[in-house]
Amino acid sequence: MSSEVFSLETIQAIASQYGYLAVFLGILLENLGIPLPGETVTLVGGFLAGSGELNYWFVLVSAISGATLGGTCGYWIGKYGGWQLLVRLGRFFRIKEHKLVELKDKFSANAGKAVFFGRFVALLRIFAGPMAGIAQMPFGKFFLFNLGGATVWASVMVTLAFFVGRIVSLDQLVAWAAQFAVIALILVVAWIAVPIWLESRKTGV
Repeated sequence: MSSEVFSLETIQAIASQYGYLAVFLGILLENLGIPLPGETVTLVGGFLAGSGELNYWFVLVSAISGATLGGTCGYWIGKYGGWQLLVRLGRFFRIKEHKLVELKDKFSANAGKAVFFGRFVALLRIFAGPMAGIAQMPFGKFFLFNLGGATVWASVMVTLAFFVGRIVSLDQLVAWAAQFAVIALILVVAWIAVPIWLESRKTGV
């Protein structure tokens, strides 16, 4: 899709027209893997609340609900078919299955943290739910971390846009949020990949 479809002006116009539904569906669909800028829609919702166009609490509830439901759907997708899909992708990218098992075990050991803090990490926000399902994380435990992470993430995003949006331009606010998410992703990838690479060098695999 062209960048014009997801321009900040277009997103702001959609959020102004559809309000809370736009916030809810934006983050819900992003969590389901559809390439929509859910985080940006949430920030725009908070910004519009700060300008008095929307209600702060309704925006916050819409964001929390969309994020929680999207993560839950991702969990069940991962639980009932995610592993087979991951193995197929591994074969395509020539990643041995035992490496995928190591990755799954590493995720399992840190599943709660990944689901909770993954909200603030680019891509992990989408894949944390399915990975939790693949790792067979108990649903009750997943739901608590998913709801907690969604609540904290939505509160930070909406509140940040609500208050800071009065001082900083919306463009700058969205850019900062995107940069933070990418930096967080790089750190997470390094945290996972470096130990595996070092172990491979030791074993000569």
